[in-house]
Amino acid sequence: MAALRTALPRLAPRLARHATVARAALPQLAARTYSNTKSPQPMRDAMTGEIIQLPDIDPSLLKIENTNTPKTRPPSSKLIFGRTFTDHMLAIPWSSATGWGTPVIKPYGPLELDPSSTVFHYAFTLFEGMKAYCQEDGTVRLFRPDMNMKRMNRSASRLALPTFDGDALEELIKRLVVLDSEWIPKEKGYSLYIRPTLIGTQRGLGVGPSSDALLFVICSPVGPYYATGFKPVSLLATTKYVRAWQGGTGSYKLGVNYAPGVVPQADAAKQGYGQNLWLAGEDDTLTEVGTMNLFVAFKLPDGSTELATPPLDDVILPGVTRDSVLELVKSHAAGNAIPGLPTNIKLSERKVVMAELVEAEKNGTLLEVFGTGTAAIVSAVDKIGYKGRDIQIPTGPTGLGSIAKALLDRIQGIQTGEIEHEWSVIANEVKKA
Repeated sequence: MAALRTALPRLAPRLARHATVARAALPQLAARTYSNTKSPQPMRDAMTGEIIQLPDIDPSLLKIENTNTPKTRPPSSKLIFGRTFTDHMLAIPWSSATGWGTPVIKPYGPLELDPSSTVFHYAFTLFEGMKAYCQEDGTVRLFRPDMNMKRMNRSASRLALPTFDGDALEELIKRLVVLDSEWIPKEKGYSLYIRPTLIGTQRGLGVGPSSDALLFVICSPVGPYYATGFKPVSLLATTKYVRAWQGGTGSYKLGVNYAPGVVPQADAAKQGYGQNLWLAGEDDTLTEVGTMNLFVAFKLPDGSTELATPPLDDVILPGVTRDSVLELVKSHAAGNAIPGLPTNIKLSERKVVMAELVEAEKNGTLLEVFGTGTAAIVSAVDKIGYKGRDIQIPTGPTGLGSIAKALLDRIQGIQTGEIEHEWSVIANEVKKA
């Protein structure tokens, strides 16, 4: 004991130095424990050890790097679609040699890509568009995210890009949206637009499957499409330009399908129209409206209403809102009444040609024409320029026909949680008072 008392004064400076080093290391240790240290592992044959399956996306491996410089959120009234982005983004790399890598939620920022990356030269890019909504109590909801995951995988297959576990990506998107949930405006009609994107990142020129890819998700708070009331759009039915064709990629949500539509839209604007109505074939078959799916309502001889939309094929994109309209109308016809929809309404997925619209306008049986998509949900059409004249289409006193308005109200009610429905997927757990 006496020897220990004698040694303590000599040991004290050394102990103090060790304590200082330990305190300095604490932040680094905390940071390490905050991030998941596991990495994706391939599935191997139990006997040979050979890789039999590369890793898929795994939400349990998520790493989160919170921003140290949060942005100032602009007033909701100042939001411009696609111009403001949240504090964080999700990124998941993929390699043909190692499969899907570690998912990371990190501060929003630029991507670092080689100039020879396949995305720049051969259009290896696809994306989705979806929305999140926030209720007054803080509940965050996504609208039919499983449909977006299925369509994204379908697009990836078409471009020879990697597919993935849709449920896993949906879970990671929920984590991202909840982390940045303060960015979701709570005012009626506002939402958070979510843009999942998959690109080829292989370095080197030459056309072939990309050996590397990057899946990333960014989010943008957006206002209501109809901020100052419903505004019908005018269309130019074009035969000069073609958006898609049989055997092509028109039914996939690929970047390559969008840029070629800019010149035709500018051409339509010069002639006084807001968008293009894309036609196909010698009989001028209706396909899509701008970047939206198309619906036409006719009055039938027996007094009933037909709601017609072109069938899905290589030319028509399988829209989530399109599918929602179809399912809601079917449910209404089966007895689950939707206020505002005609009692006797018939749904048709069939070919519609311009000659039908011309004749229906003449005899007064053309009731409504509208487009459907994620941004607007429903967008009414008030006229179509075709062969040198305008086909006039009723839109009602508010600028939106009764069928389109009824469907818009029902979908918005589901999206915001005002109407309970399985399509509205809750992303977070909120403690009720």
